[in-house]
Amino acid sequence: MRTLATLAIIIAAAGMTAAAQSGAEWPTYHGTTSSWHHSTLKQITPLNVKNLEVKWVYQAQSLEKFETTPLVVNGVMYLTEPPNTVVALDPVTGREYWVYEHRLPEGVLPCCGKVNRGLAMSGGLLYMGTLDMKLLAIDAATGRKVWEKELGGFEKGYSLTHAPLVVNDIVIAGTAGGEFGIQGFIAAFNAQTGEEVWRFKTIPEPGEPGHETWENQAWRTGGGSIWLTGSYDPALNLTYWGVGNPSPDWNPHVRPGDNLYTDSVVALDASTGKLKWHFQFTPHDEWDWDAVQTAVLVDGAWKGAPRKLMLWANRNGFYYVLDRATGEFLHGVPFVKQDWAERLDAKGRPVKAPGRGSTPEGSLTFPGVQGGTNWFAPSYSPVTKLFYLSAWDDYSSRYYSWDQPHEPGRWFGGGGVTSDVSPTRRDRLNRRKPDSGYGAIRALKWDTGEKVWEHKMTDVSESGILTTATNVLFSGNREGHFFALDATTGGLLWRVYLGGQGASSPITYAVDGKQYVTVANGHSMFTFALRDGAK
Repeated sequence: MRTLATLAIIIAAAGMTAAAQSGAEWPTYHGTTSSWHHSTLKQITPLNVKNLEVKWVYQAQSLEKFETTPLVVNGVMYLTEPPNTVVALDPVTGREYWVYEHRLPEGVLPCCGKVNRGLAMSGGLLYMGTLDMKLLAIDAATGRKVWEKELGGFEKGYSLTHAPLVVNDIVIAGTAGGEFGIQGFIAAFNAQTGEEVWRFKTIPEPGEPGHETWENQAWRTGGGSIWLTGSYDPALNLTYWGVGNPSPDWNPHVRPGDNLYTDSVVALDASTGKLKWHFQFTPHDEWDWDAVQTAVLVDGAWKGAPRKLMLWANRNGFYYVLDRATGEFLHGVPFVKQDWAERLDAKGRPVKAPGRGSTPEGSLTFPGVQGGTNWFAPSYSPVTKLFYLSAWDDYSSRYYSWDQPHEPGRWFGGGGVTSDVSPTRRDRLNRRKPDSGYGAIRALKWDTGEKVWEHKMTDVSESGILTTATNVLFSGNREGHFFALDATTGGLLWRVYLGGQGASSPITYAVDGKQYVTVANGHSMFTFALRDGAK
């Protein structure tokens, strides 16, 4: 049996282990810094996945939404419980090694629940952002806090909710809070000391490039939040981050201009934080379509020539292929029903359809406020060469705008929405086919965005996707089902009802030659493996 003492020895001795190189570990939020959410493990296959059974369940000590994606490093699982608790577990049995709880002060009121999506790890230290705007380093062996960096401003709506990203000797994190009229930023900190190394402002100030895209002094409450982990290309030394909506969300009339760098992906030099390039998906956003989706980094041939590419399914309903070295727009196509843009021009800028946008009377637009997809992880499989995502299709929202003064620390939406997303619980109870709106797992050709297959669900999904080298795809939905699909056809291979809402991304790992699959559902962490004796 492992003790804290033996755990410390294991972690201290570990470097880039054979387990990490073989894919047996899950060392960072998306599995790798290329953000494929894909595993090379092969023990679980389309033929034997039906033999999966629960090996252990860990009950969180919180009733907040459980959005964590755990890490598995050096034979230990690390996860966050909401709002800001870190737990170390035995990944084989679920036995608890230690718990670290960060207690929040009064007055912490984040926009969308007291959530935390995960951790980063490097050199025996775990890193977590907190809702009261602190970045913590925690000893992975003992659970003791090593250092704490105070970033400040939680009283004004600033918070840290995503898993940080470790790049070389720095830890990168950005602030959430776009619905409170913050001025967003991404910052890097020395991994050993917490000292700030660089900072990039997602809302440019006077004299900075992009400031000219704001009028009426609206940049002062511009939003531009960061609430999902970025990606990193070590060859280019660039880190890529999706930026959230402008503020106020639904009253664009008080902030004329494109409102950079909101609803954009920014490519930053990882050593200095300098902007290399940006691409804005939804200029002058009127619908709250944060571009905080995952930047999936793929090397491939484009029109016969090798290119370093970025694949991006955006909340605005379009699928994009960009050159990640230069930011050049290569391709864009809708992947769900949308009516807000007539087309994308040659540079990828949307040509807005007339009559779309938030109004005092309300304007109906596809997709709805949750977007065609959202923050839940997509996956790229190098085996099938397909891009997989959770989609919300054929659903709309009615977007309203009104005047609202900004008050620091108070919600600053400048409007509201009503949605027709179906099926609702009442639809299901009445066994009535919904008029519109459904959730699906979709497989797209990575280069064209063409749909190859879809798996429709009786509910929408907030679950991310995991694919494996054996073409097994794992995901879930809000009803509480966790399931496996054939990644080549979309056929259902296995399904289990877990009883709670799925709002996280599954992972897989191996210990002593046995492959496990773990997912957070409801308020518990479930771990599965093949039944003993099954092949």
